[in-house]
Order: sequence, then C-alpha cells, then structure tokens
Amino acid sequence: MQIKKILVKLILWLIILTLLGAIGYGAYFLHRLNSLTNKVNIYQKPENLLDTISSVAQLAKNSSSELKNTDGERINILLLGVAGKGKPGQNLTDTIMIANINLKTNQVALLSLPRDLYVAVPNSGWQTKINAIYQSGLNSANEEERAIEPLLKTIKSVTSLDIHYYTVLNFDGFKQVIDALGGVNVANERDIYDARYPGPNYSYETFDLKKGFQHLDGETALKYARERHDDPEGDFGRAKRQQQILQSTKNKLFSTKTLFDIFSVNKLFNALGENVRTDVTSRELESFFELSKKLDTNNIVNANVDAWNKDSLLKVSHVFYGETPAFILIPRVGNFSEIHDLAQNIFDLNKLKRRREEISKENATVALINKSGDNDVITKIKKLLNENLVYKNVIIIPDPSSKDLEDITNVYDSNSGTKPFTLDEIATRLPANVYYTLPDKFKKVTEKAAPDIVLVIGKDSIGKYNMPEDTIEDLKKAQDDQDYLNMQNKPN
Repeated sequence: MQIKKILVKLILWLIILTLLGAIGYGAYFLHRLNSLTNKVNIYQKPENLLDTISSVAQLAKNSSSELKNTDGERINILLLGVAGKGKPGQNLTDTIMIANINLKTNQVALLSLPRDLYVAVPNSGWQTKINAIYQSGLNSANEEERAIEPLLKTIKSVTSLDIHYYTVLNFDGFKQVIDALGGVNVANERDIYDARYPGPNYSYETFDLKKGFQHLDGETALKYARERHDDPEGDFGRAKRQQQILQSTKNKLFSTKTLFDIFSVNKLFNALGENVRTDVTSRELESFFELSKKLDTNNIVNANVDAWNKDSLLKVSHVFYGETPAFILIPRVGNFSEIHDLAQNIFDLNKLKRRREEISKENATVALINKSGDNDVITKIKKLLNENLVYKNVIIIPDPSSKDLEDITNVYDSNSGTKPFTLDEIATRLPANVYYTLPDKFKKVTEKAAPDIVLVIGKDSIGKYNMPEDTIEDLKKAQDDQDYLNMQNKPN
C-alpha cells in the first residue's frame, strides 16, 4: 500500500512538472513571438505580461483567435523574396509566391508568378515588370507599411485573389532560417553546374550540386533556390525549386524535434526578427500554429505560371525603353483570365481539365472575321485558338466590306447553343460580347462554311494581340544581361 501511494505521488509530480514545463515553454514561445512582432512589425503594440499570460492560456485551451479578412473558406498569403540591403536589386521581389490554405478541406497550394510578368502599376498609367512594384511602393509611400499596397492590388488584378497576409524575407533571413532548422533535405532532379552564380562583393562563383538526395545548409539552400543559368527551364525551373525548398522547410519546421528544441526556436526567431517584414501579428501566429496542425501538408498542390511550352499561360514579348528592348512575359490570351481560372481552381485543377475535354467533344467550327483594320491580329488569334487552345476547326472568312470596321469584338452563336463550353471560353479569353443572333451581313459571308461560332474581331483586340512574340532564349539572355548589370551597379 505504501509503495502504491509513493507511485501515485510520483505520477502526480510528473504530471505537474510536465504541465509547468509546457506552460513555461509556451510562455517562452509566446514571449519570442512578442519580441519578433516588436522587431518585425513596428505598427503593433507590445504585449504586457498579462497579455502574454492570457495568450498562454488561450494556446493551452487549443483555441485560436479568428484570422482577419477571410470568408471562412480560404486564406491567401503572399510570400516575397528579396535580396536585401546592400545586394544587387535589393528590393526587387524575384520570388513571388502565393500560399493558399483551404479551410474546409485543409489543403495547401502554392502558386508562383514569374518576376518578368508585365503588369500595370496601380494608379500610375504606366507598366513595368511585376518584381519592381514593391520597390516602386517603397519609393512613393509616405508610410513604410503602405509600400506593399501597390503590389497587393497588382496581385489581385493578375490572379483575382484577395491577399490576406504577406511576408517579405531577404537572403540573409532565408539562410539563417534554414541553418536554425539544422538544414533541409531535397531530392535534386539533375546535376547542377553554374559557373556564374553571384558571389560576395559583386563577384561570380561556381555552384555545383549533384543529382540525388541532398542535405542543404542555409548557404547551399539559397543557391539551390536562386540558381537558373544551368536550368533548362530558367526562371520557371527556379520557381519549382523554390516551392520544393519551402515544402522541405515546412516539414522540418513542424517536426516535433524542432518545435520542442528551445535552442532551435531561439535561433529561428533571431533569424526572422532582423530579416522579415510581415503584417501577421503574434496573436495571428498562434492561430496559424493551431491551423498548421490540421493541414494536409504532405499533398501540397504546386502550380507555376510560365511560358515554357504550348500549354503555358504566358508568352515572351518585348517593349522598348528608348532604343533598348526589355523582354517581358505577357498573357497568351491578351488578359489574365486564364491565370484567374488557375488561381481560383487551384484546389481542383481537374475542373480545368474537364472543361477542356468538353470543348474537345464539342469540336466546334469557329469562323473569324476581321473588323479591326489590322491584318496581323486575326493571324495571331487564329494561332492562339489552333495551337494553344487546341481548336481543330478554325477558319478565316474574308470580309468583302473590309472598310466597315467595328470597335468591339463580338462572338455569335449560330448553332442554337449546342456548343456552350466553346462559346464561353472564347467570350472569356478574347474577351468578346456574346450574341445569339447572327446579323444578316455576317450570315451572307458565312453561309457556305456554316460555322457553329462566328468571332468578329474589333479594334479593341489590336492592343491586346499586337505585341511581338519572342522566344524563351531571348528572355533568358535578357535576364543574364540584367543580372550582369545588377552586379555592376553597386548601391551607395
């Protein structure tokens, strides 16, 4: 009986010590969250001791405060990578990734946008590459916390997604986070040898990494995430490796070994505190921590907006700055509608596949009539429909009244709504106004061909489809040249 009493007391003491240890660790964890908030986000008021104790109690109850600006279905987090102060292109966001969290299914998806995507700068009347928008915001914003606003508006325009949170991490922070986690593991798909990797003090060095399983420290992980000269897919291959590093970092971060190693946590917070900008508060970090326990992070969806093949949503073009051409990426359909579809359906990409299958089954005959006054536009639209959207039956019908131009592009259903998927896609992609009665003047010229759908191209299509089309090789060479210039232009 005496032994039993001793065992009961021992068990009770172990339970008490465990609880005290958990509360102590929780207090430390939240204290570091609070310290991190004070360093990273100067717009948040520091928590006092009572607030911290309250937060510990909240965390102990396994509840979390509600995250902001969400509809209860999805959270979208913008992840940006910059070089950092004193480095070439220090505030250019050469990594642009959106982490999507489905709150209903607990799925996670990553969507990467290329740095050379050509976009309109909000409220400015001019256009530039998307990686320069954040720097532009820093230059023009009266308050530093508002510098992100132009980029958030741009991301909304490109993807149709509302961004609920953002994080900007620089190179030093990236390396220190990886090192604080003890390195990360990746499966390198091919041998990498880059003799022109940017080195210290505006120099070049060689980056060499063999194919196969690799354990990377912070410095090597950064090189793996940045290297593109020896990647046949260039920037698009780099985006895939960045997503790979992010997933590996996530696995390491949420491992039991890391979360309950107080020294690793301390290093992690030190690394983040000096090198990250974000609008996530310490309380919201607690909520994200709780949310992470539910997420299916073993089956992350990865998608890249690129220009690599005929199925890609972008194409290479160029604009001139004075007499110097600048190679850019633009939507292949002349607008961002395809990227909108990808972003909105990223958790069910089969939906996009099923729609293409339905279009293929319809096998519609599409007739094109040029009322724009530009002979090149109709050729480019026919190529888009044939080669990219894979319409097999696209014909050009000469217009005898070619001087009678139209301002707006219209699409006519001349087959009583029997080809709805094709009609909807053409109307959305071009875009075009939809009509279900074909005017008599077009009935006459299309009578012999008897098309299912008639697309009458107006003047409004000229600006969307008159951009020159270049090659991936042109883009890669221009990127190499720009990287070289960045290396020469040392900041003061």
